[in-house]
Amino acid sequence: MRTTTVARVTLAPRERQVFEGLADGSMLAAVALRLSIREGTASGYLKGAKRKLYGVSENAAALTVGYTTEAISRPSLLDPETLFLPENQRDIVPLLARGMTAAHMAAEPKRPVDIIRRGIRDLLTNLRAKNRVHAVKRLWELQLLTAEQVTEWLC
Repeated sequence: MRTTTVARVTLAPRERQVFEGLADGSMLAAVALRLSIREGTASGYLKGAKRKLYGVSENAAALTVGYTTEAISRPSLLDPETLFLPENQRDIVPLLARGMTAAHMAAEPKRPVDIIRRGIRDLLTNLRAKNRVHAVKRLWELQLLTAEQVTEWLC
């Protein structure tokens, strides 16, 4: 087994605050309002942060990379035994963390897109997550997504 590390990324305080707001399940407009900035300004911080976070384009993937590179404070860990996820939902976890669309997810295990979409909805429901970014935070809390897993697909 080879050990690989990813370079630490430093985000500006506002970039970090925008991501932390999104991680709580808030929409960008609500995060901007809470930070007393315009939504366009918050969007600019988000875009800048994504460039720094290995250039990922999806918010869920950017949060995943942010936790891995310690650019964003990792959430407190919970006991993973408190949640049971069926195998089909566990298969979706790394794909969701990469920010893949349902169509891209369906291509990898060669399943119908509607089955993948249902799996995503069920996963979000089981995690009690409001959206995909919030799901990533919950997956980290429950230790179903780890820095080691993310490092493997980053390197």
